[in-house]
Amino acid sequence: MIFKTLQIDNFIKKTDKNIKAILVYGSNDGLILDSIKRLARSVCADLNDAFQVADISGESVLEDFGKLVAEYNAQSLMGGRRVIIVREISDRLSKDIRKMLDESKSDNLLLMYATDLNKKSALVKLAESSNDMAGYACYDDKNEDIIHVLRATGLTFDSAAIQLLCSRLSNDRMINLSEIEKLKTYMGDAKNVTLDIVAKVISDQSNSSSEDICYAVMNGNKAGAEKLFEKYLDEGNEAVSLVKSMEYHVMKLLLCAAGLERGESEDEALKRLVPKLMFYREDDFKMQLRKWRKDKLLSALEVLYDVEKDCKTTGMPEEDIVSRMLLRMAGAANR
Repeated sequence: MIFKTLQIDNFIKKTDKNIKAILVYGSNDGLILDSIKRLARSVCADLNDAFQVADISGESVLEDFGKLVAEYNAQSLMGGRRVIIVREISDRLSKDIRKMLDESKSDNLLLMYATDLNKKSALVKLAESSNDMAGYACYDDKNEDIIHVLRATGLTFDSAAIQLLCSRLSNDRMINLSEIEKLKTYMGDAKNVTLDIVAKVISDQSNSSSEDICYAVMNGNKAGAEKLFEKYLDEGNEAVSLVKSMEYHVMKLLLCAAGLERGESEDEALKRLVPKLMFYREDDFKMQLRKWRKDKLLSALEVLYDVEKDCKTTGMPEEDIVSRMLLRMAGAANR
């Protein structure tokens, strides 16, 4: 089955023994490690307890799968459910893991994670299609993810403070948690976080985000888009993932453009967006609605679909394909 953030939170509050294994994967290293720790602590509060927790590498399991079988079937000398954590699990072990779970009577919880897996990986498909397994994808923190973390702090936030936090925090959960912990320490016994407090305490951790590139392109800023895209690639992001972000951005513009066609004002049309735009994005987004009418947006969407197809089929470097698309789209914004 597929776990989202809500399912993870519910599992941590009340573990389900019918779930024998959880696979956590994706590009957000910080979120992966934080999720694994939270899931493990739902079974055993002390992760240093050698009787309750086993931590082994995926490489050693690949060399000797019997090591994992022995750990998974072992009973704790202290009683209770054990946790087995496998670091950087190999996709080649999917059949072996399925066989082990089918044959074992153990109620231990197997937690596996890897940063090189994606939705096409055999292990991910296995986890998401099995009733006794779960797959949880961890990708870059978006604004809604940051807001979800903020709600769990016990602090209250002014609206402007939340928006500044979303603009300053990074895509990586571990970095964000560190910054939020710094904020909690600064607050002491106080509870309400204001814009001034965020500006004083939280340094700008943001990377060159896909959202920044989308806004530069749709604003018609060729030089800015090119510079941001180079930084985006230097940070290890995949070029083709940016195409998806562009498609999402264009779809948001189309939704609002449809509202304008029905006679809505720009402010009324923007209310259709979920989640709401950050305040510092509103002026640019409204400008884009004036530059990009419905027919022009539909043409842009066709271009993006073609680019995504080309990235997967032509064998040409994805970076070159996407770079040309960004410049082409930015040029179209000003016509």
